[in-house]
Amino acid sequence: MRMLRWLTFTVVAGLSLTAWGKQPNILFIVAEDLSPRIGTFGDEIAKTPNIDALAEQGIRFTNVYAAAGVCAPNRSALISGMYPISLGTHQMRTSQLPLPNGKTGYETVTPAQMKAFPELLRRAGYETVNFAKKDYQFGTPSTLWDKDIGNYFSPLKADLWNELSGGKPFFAMINLMSTHEGHLLTEDGKAAEKFKGFTDLIKKDLAKVQAVTDPASVTVPPYYPDTPVVRRSIAQHYNNIHYMDSQVGEILAALKRDGLDDNTIVVWTTDHGDALPRAKRSVYDTGLHIPLIVRFPDRRGAGTQNDRLISMVDFAPTFLSFAGAPLPDFLQGTGIFSGEQREYIYAARDRMDMVPDKVRAVRDLRFKYIRNDMPELPYFRPLVFRDMFPVMIAWWEGLDKQSLNPAQQFYFEAPRPGDELYDTDNDPWETRNLADDPPQKARLSRMKKALKNWEVQVHDKSTEPETSMVGAMWPGFEQPVTASPQFKLTECHRQVCVAITSSSDNASVAWRMAAGAPWQLYTQPVPVQPNSYIEAKAVRYGYQESNVEQYHHD
Repeated sequence: MRMLRWLTFTVVAGLSLTAWGKQPNILFIVAEDLSPRIGTFGDEIAKTPNIDALAEQGIRFTNVYAAAGVCAPNRSALISGMYPISLGTHQMRTSQLPLPNGKTGYETVTPAQMKAFPELLRRAGYETVNFAKKDYQFGTPSTLWDKDIGNYFSPLKADLWNELSGGKPFFAMINLMSTHEGHLLTEDGKAAEKFKGFTDLIKKDLAKVQAVTDPASVTVPPYYPDTPVVRRSIAQHYNNIHYMDSQVGEILAALKRDGLDDNTIVVWTTDHGDALPRAKRSVYDTGLHIPLIVRFPDRRGAGTQNDRLISMVDFAPTFLSFAGAPLPDFLQGTGIFSGEQREYIYAARDRMDMVPDKVRAVRDLRFKYIRNDMPELPYFRPLVFRDMFPVMIAWWEGLDKQSLNPAQQFYFEAPRPGDELYDTDNDPWETRNLADDPPQKARLSRMKKALKNWEVQVHDKSTEPETSMVGAMWPGFEQPVTASPQFKLTECHRQVCVAITSSSDNASVAWRMAAGAPWQLYTQPVPVQPNSYIEAKAVRYGYQESNVEQYHHD
């Protein structure tokens, strides 16, 4: 592949709406739980011909990082363009926290000005459709998607755009679950009883996956015990990747079949790093580093590589820029073709299920600084869902048998270092902590300061206890209800129109002219005819939606 530096490429690939004479369609394909274990990203074991071909037609980005190493917090960053610690979505999961009133779980009430980018795309004239996973931790406001179909186990809908009415450009987000951690539950796993229904379905899903990887060929990280069980599980991950690649091929073939290649931007990425332990849920590169490919309809920049630092919060402004939509002030990321170069990316790890933790990280193009705010606790403590998968079982067994070497045992020991510093060029597995090395003193100080400044700039909500944060969002720990929409007759374009508002702070409004019709996003007064009616509902992110109200125009 040809190598272009980011600045040169910004000029080459800068996007304007005049490129095709209209707003482009956008197809966004997101695989689960996957680092750059892809052939075109240099992995010699991976069998990924469809993704490799996509990269030959597009741009491959090599320094892209999640804001959290686990799905729900990071998906909130993806959909909003804001960091989880700024939204209050940083705990994994909000739905699992026991509340003082005896109930369990909450939905985060996000800053009032924040609107998820699919809603902003709808405001800009797009139809939006989502397949399968959402997981935003502030609910799923009905104003985000024109259509939302499928779940974890739904058969792939490759031509998702055909679910829409047409007539507008589309944004289609297809979430591929085939590389999710759950698909590592093989015969070596021990499914917990509480997850039995889920794991039974996983085993049926695995019947579609071909065994194309020899366990003897895989690389075992130095922190794992090198056992047959561990090798089989890593090989299974590669097998799942191969199956996911075939799904990508199916989607791209459908796009071409439907004649949409020449006006659709295709973006392929993953939601965070690998499904394996000490990757998923971590702020090491194994949990944060993700692949990204962007293919333009005219194939500009085809076959090139871009090495600039990119964060997950940069995706939302990128999609809005593709659409020619304005970029709101609340965005904490920048478009990847904006010409602005990051010095650092930032990430966080907080509560995982009911296991508390607080870890923060900052990374430049070479060095990673990690701050452990609960160093008195070991990194690994029992966590039911993660612990039923083969690698973690083998790791715990090695600990019990006292057969682990120091690098493998490190994650079970307490106290942890308060500071960790890694040279990722020379230590890609991040196992040699340089925080106490005198030559690194100035760098350590500089990165500590950058991390502190970031926490202040984004108004870190983790500075208060989670229960206190929830109590402020949900008075009495009861979910607030969005105020019902109100209707007011007005005039627009010499017609009688109805303006629809809600008194809840910056609530979004959906409306329709007939029961059962698709909900439209309210953006301006709606023309009405005599003897007609409008239905409307309102939603403030993190609140319950309002009741549906009707206005009859006589």
